Amino acid sequence: MAKKLFLFDFDGVVVDSLDVYHRAVSWCLEKIGTPIINTQEEYVTLFEDNFYEAMAKKGVDLDAFSGALTEYAKSVDYYQDVKPFPAVLPVLEELCGNNILAIISSNSSQAIRKIMARLRYNGCFQDILGSEFHLSKKTKIDHAVATYRINRKNTYYVGDTSGDIREGKAAGVKTIAVTWGWHPRELLAAAQPDFLIDDPEELKNIPG
Repeated sequence: MAKKLFLFDFDGVVVDSLDVYHRAVSWCLEKIGTPIINTQEEYVTLFEDNFYEAMAKKGVDLDAFSGALTEYAKSVDYYQDVKPFPAVLPVLEELCGNNILAIISSNSSQAIRKIMARLRYNGCFQDILGSEFHLSKKTKIDHAVATYRINRKNTYYVGDTSGDIREGKAAGVKTIAVTWGWHPRELLAAAQPDFLIDDPEELKNIPG
């Protein structure tokens, strides 16, 4: 059986962090004078495409936003409020035995590493490509495919938003939408992922 490359979004797929990051992003946007979201629902709509592109289209200075997020991280220990999805870790541990796993996220790799260290996810992933590497998930997927030399037909991007699915499709890899994250099943289905799953256990039976 051919080895698979599983590329996981982090927030909403591996960990439950919607409330945490809604608060953080709202604070940062207020801080830099572009409060473009008022509700959690408005925040989640930013992920219907690439998160950073969506903010830029609404007039957000991305450099200023990044600076505000760094300031927020220094003043608020928000990592402690991020919770694991209990059913995910056993599946990750099983998948990494015969496959390559990596994280591709809009979050910063530094934040992800801190959260994973606390949750003991460290041994599951060979790499983390966060916002410092590039803001485009398509670019990060392309990099991972080239790095690990896995055929795109055996590469899967696992995400919880329609934006994840669109960027995975743009990169020419197979897409897996999970329904336990930030976007509802109906919105994920409209993005036409290759697979739409409701339980982490289903990841173990994705056909190659």
